Amino acid sequence: MAEIERKHTNDRMSQIVTHGDTVYLAGQVGTAGADIKTQTQDCLDKIDALLAEAGSDKSHLLQAIIWLADMRDFNDMNTVWDAWLPSGAAPARACGQANLAAPNMIVEITVIAAKA
Repeated sequence: MAEIERKHTNDRMSQIVTHGDTVYLAGQVGTAGADIKTQTQDCLDKIDALLAEAGSDKSHLLQAIIWLADMRDFNDMNTVWDAWLPSGAAPARACGQANLAAPNMIVEITVIAAKA
């Protein structure tokens, strides 16, 4: 059985969990109060850094789940997402609307990836 490794862990959560060759990231949020494009890019920058730490990268994404505080931000969020995602590496993805942890947080993204 593959070992489970956790990084950046507190009593509530881990930012990275790896099991075998699979990397699970906690939901990432952007700069509170910034616009949707800035918050989305912040999320993706954090995802890049965490995946690199775990031995993966965005070309190895398996699944992404995106939560928006307002679905009217869908197109602007996708503009940033589409520019970030490597061609031919689209993961299985879901995007929905949710009340996020704070009113000035408008997007949260979590991903699962294979190790590189």
